[in-house]
Amino acid sequence: MKVTEAPQALRETAAPDDLPIRVLEVELGEPLASISAYDLALGIRYQQALCLIRMHTQPLGLLRFDLLEATLSAEVYAARIWAALASEIQDHCRNDALPCPDVLTSAGLTCHGVPACIAGRQLFLADAPFVTVAVATHNRAESLHRCLDALCAMDYPPDRYEIIVVDNAPGDNATVELVQQMATTAPRLRYVREDRPGLSYARNRALREARGQIIAMTDDDVRVDSHWLVELVRSFRLSPNAACVTGLIMPAELETPAQVWFESYAGAQKRFSRRLYAGARSAAETPLYPYTAGRFGAGASMAFTVEFLRRIGGFDPALGAGTAAWGGEDLAAFFQVIQSGHTLVYQPTALVYHYHRREYAVLRQHMQNHAVGLTAYLTKILIDKPWLLMDIGRRVPYGVYYALSPHSQKNSRRSATYPSELMKQEIKGMLYGPWGYLRGRMSGGRNKHK
Repeated sequence: MKVTEAPQALRETAAPDDLPIRVLEVELGEPLASISAYDLALGIRYQQALCLIRMHTQPLGLLRFDLLEATLSAEVYAARIWAALASEIQDHCRNDALPCPDVLTSAGLTCHGVPACIAGRQLFLADAPFVTVAVATHNRAESLHRCLDALCAMDYPPDRYEIIVVDNAPGDNATVELVQQMATTAPRLRYVREDRPGLSYARNRALREARGQIIAMTDDDVRVDSHWLVELVRSFRLSPNAACVTGLIMPAELETPAQVWFESYAGAQKRFSRRLYAGARSAAETPLYPYTAGRFGAGASMAFTVEFLRRIGGFDPALGAGTAAWGGEDLAAFFQVIQSGHTLVYQPTALVYHYHRREYAVLRQHMQNHAVGLTAYLTKILIDKPWLLMDIGRRVPYGVYYALSPHSQKNSRRSATYPSELMKQEIKGMLYGPWGYLRGRMSGGRNKHK
């Protein structure tokens, strides 16, 4: 599928008028600071601020504020946070056995001693299991460097985790040289080369190399939160039947139209409470459960028990980036968790920041690839489990509504400037997906990266 540049007129007339948007975190457990509309280091004047509201590092919600003046005072946005998230704040305080506030001011909600939620995390870290973290990469040493910096700085005992970098069909030596350089000060870094192109091959190589009983996976274009790994791993202890845990994915920046449009596409999946998925009818949020596996999470923030992944044979090499199917390997694994009778946990405290594509032409192809992966994964289901044909068939009418209607849960949150061309790209991708998966199976998943 060829990447073509969008018409200039489209990019100019469809551009959102609220750009750029500053992405920030607001921690309620400490005094609040005013929000500046300016990033003096970058020379950027922001029009809005997208704020992840956290309390004792736990995400509570996501709010957007207009930056009409040079600064937005803490008193003003504190009142707005309280109006939107008062019940979530009070619930968190009750769970921590803290007094429930009746107002939020710029002083924040400080408390004496260590909150119960943080004390529980610290108790787990005192006896944390050894874990493998895997990052597959292909010719993106610059973004990988940023990713590895964050992984090496996580709040997890340094001797209790390893980081495996799988260099997938590299075109140069940049990745191996980067890992060798960083490993001089971070000995837990390991380099592995996998010459068979495809994300599934790369992740399966990490699975073979893993020394931990749990393997956490992320992408080379994210920055993990310092508590990402501990929150993924301790969720397995909290839910003993869990075979998979996924986390919250936030945008790292929203400075171009392409980034805003992708976030309006992906942002509908954001949830801020822990959820358990188990069984064919468990936690059914839509009539499409459990086939809308994208609601369970994404490959940028996920962890599995090594035993489970090895038992199912790892990721399907006919799916994933670098194949004709372009994606869907994570969705297929999530679905297999549910079908096997295990529990999948969505844990929003396992947080990563994703650097969305900045260029429209790249986003355009990326959106098509996402859609290809979706129907490719569904094709895999029907080939592997043909007895599900009737069950899937009766959901097709709602599936069409869900995918195409501007009023569906999937599409209703998209911005008014969202280009119709991107929706057409999704439709093209969904139509191509079954053939893409069949091509991948026929070629054994051996395709070139693009």
